[in-house]
Amino acid sequence: MQSLKILCLAIGLGAFSSTQADVIAVKGNIDYWHYSTDVTQPASSLPQTQLEDDHALSFSVAVEHPVPFLPNAKIKHSHLQADSDQSFEGVIKSHQVDLTYTDFILYYEILDNIVDADVGFGAKRLSGDILQNYTDTLDVSSTLPMLYAQAGVNLPFTGLSARVEASFAALNDEQISDAQAELKYNFIDNLLVDVGARVGYRILDIQLEEGSNAETKLKFKGPYLGIEAHF
Repeated sequence: MQSLKILCLAIGLGAFSSTQADVIAVKGNIDYWHYSTDVTQPASSLPQTQLEDDHALSFSVAVEHPVPFLPNAKIKHSHLQADSDQSFEGVIKSHQVDLTYTDFILYYEILDNIVDADVGFGAKRLSGDILQNYTDTLDVSSTLPMLYAQAGVNLPFTGLSARVEASFAALNDEQISDAQAELKYNFIDNLLVDVGARVGYRILDIQLEEGSNAETKLKFKGPYLGIEAHF
């Protein structure tokens, strides 16, 4: 709920920024992500579990400004859920995953033309739980330092662009990597606002409790469709 409030606030700022050219800009997107989920627990003697396909709405909001040396800011948020009941040689193995995943990013634009590129840093916040066999629960509550990068290319006079985005975080026995690649077409492009449709593929790898009996690896991967606006 707090993240949605932030999204609404950012959209309001975007409306204000349309009258303040070259002072502040707001980028926002919302995506429908259809993903498959794999769960691996090295300490378990049972085969790797693949959970049923699921979907999530994810969004990001970025605020950019012309102040030198002051980083731009971005929030990226997803709520991930998946579950499965599988039988291995008569033994039922169930999993339920319910995780809230948020990136808090500070970044700099190092290129902003036909080719654009951003680099930055921040923190990944992961919280929720993973329930196994209805009894064993792994509570997740982590904040990890992260590195962030994004690069894209715009095709002049076509409305088309391509972009890749990646981030990596690690601390102690936990590690998260998040990568996506997409194509976008701007169907509205003027001095006040740009609006585009985007399609891409995203892979999110999460490793928890490395080296312990509770070690768990999660992989969410799949295509997404979305809308992006730039005020």
